Amino acid sequence: MTGQPVGGGAVKPFPVARSEARLLVPALMFIALVVAAVASLGTPLITSVATSFHVSLGSAQWTLTVALLSGAVATPVLGRLGAGRHRRATILATLAVVVAGSALTVLPLPFAWLLAGRAAQGVGLGLTALMMGVARDHLPEERSAAVIALISVVSIIGAGVGYPLAALLAELGGVRAAYGLGLVVTAAALLTAWRSMPEAPEGRSAHVDVAGAVVLAAALLLVLFLAGERNLWSRHLAVAAGLAVVAVVLLCVWAVIELRSTTPLVDVRAVRHPAVAGANLAMFVGGIGMYLLLTLTTRYAQTPHGAGYGFGLTTFVAGLVLIPFSVLGFVAGKLTPRVRTRIADPLLLAGSAVVVGGGFALFAAARSDLAELFAAMGVLGFGVGGFSAAMPGVILAVTPKSETSSAMSFNYVVRSVGYSLGSAIGGLILAAGTGPGHLFPDDSAYTTAALVGIGAMAITTLTSLALARRRSSETNP
Repeated sequence: MTGQPVGGGAVKPFPVARSEARLLVPALMFIALVVAAVASLGTPLITSVATSFHVSLGSAQWTLTVALLSGAVATPVLGRLGAGRHRRATILATLAVVVAGSALTVLPLPFAWLLAGRAAQGVGLGLTALMMGVARDHLPEERSAAVIALISVVSIIGAGVGYPLAALLAELGGVRAAYGLGLVVTAAALLTAWRSMPEAPEGRSAHVDVAGAVVLAAALLLVLFLAGERNLWSRHLAVAAGLAVVAVVLLCVWAVIELRSTTPLVDVRAVRHPAVAGANLAMFVGGIGMYLLLTLTTRYAQTPHGAGYGFGLTTFVAGLVLIPFSVLGFVAGKLTPRVRTRIADPLLLAGSAVVVGGGFALFAAARSDLAELFAAMGVLGFGVGGFSAAMPGVILAVTPKSETSSAMSFNYVVRSVGYSLGSAIGGLILAAGTGPGHLFPDDSAYTTAALVGIGAMAITTLTSLALARRRSSETNP
């Protein structure tokens, strides 16, 4: 992420063959959707995995955590490789790893092999930034901006697509059948990439900072472990706090390594650019809030009536609650590129954060009827879709084309950590609201969590407005 930002029409897209160009945009969308949906397969299957493999729910939770971890580590590595001339080979090799991992989840193997397969599937999350790099290199500027925005949206709403499908297959054919869906679609994604992905422009090179990748992996492992192990915070607070300190120290060491490296995994100096730093802060806090509401809604919908609230929905029916989230998220993603011609990206971030906050307010005030949950998820989806579509514009406005994948990959690492913390915070609040001897939290705990989410989105809004004010002062001195 060095050099002058690219703007205007001075830099032309690298041409692709006509047959490739015809397939390129749908291929980019399809691959981004597949890797997001497959990585999210762990969410609705945790209970089924615990039952099928005779492991605890905490162990089964790692089918989701390990995918997030491998994705968070792979994303900056793939982003750096994607900045070089071997981008096509990187995309194909990564999808091959995902397909191999999908096969491991389907084969009748012990639980450890399932975790290995889920880790391999999570590597695919790093492809989203590479899809953006391909779009920016090979499409006209106006077209690439719209496509990049949609790729960003699709990478989020993929969870809403995969959740109900996986849950339905698990109910009909068991956990292996649900993971079989992942094998089919990832194989299709690999074939699509082989047919449509063009070579990167000439004259680029990329080197991976191995030391930086190892230290970052260790730091992220601790962060995601602490986010996933909620009992550790409630029962062994001192241990959890000590591990948190170690994680912070490792992140600081990683930053020093990156600053001293001639080929850093992430250009930390460029990340300190006010626009990039502000966007990543907004993504981090906003990600906490967005995933928090997803966690609250799906858990509330599945809570049995005997708890005094909830709807006692099956995993599949609860997954259908996410349909408004996906549909309206996609609608917002389609509308955002048109609105960007009149409203600056930071203002779109702020407006979208307000909409997400509105979803929290709706959930806090009205959730006694299933239609109200659908409405809250629709509002959340529209806000998340707009936020995700506007985010790349803020970062790429100050990023050269050759560093598109690397710049966006760091943003997605931040998003992954934010999502993990959002899920953990939701679990901690609900656990604190669960009385002794009770299986389910008090209804008021959901209201408390929603208020925390509103606070997170307020911080996101203020951060985005600060970005807008800075951009305005730069363009109108």
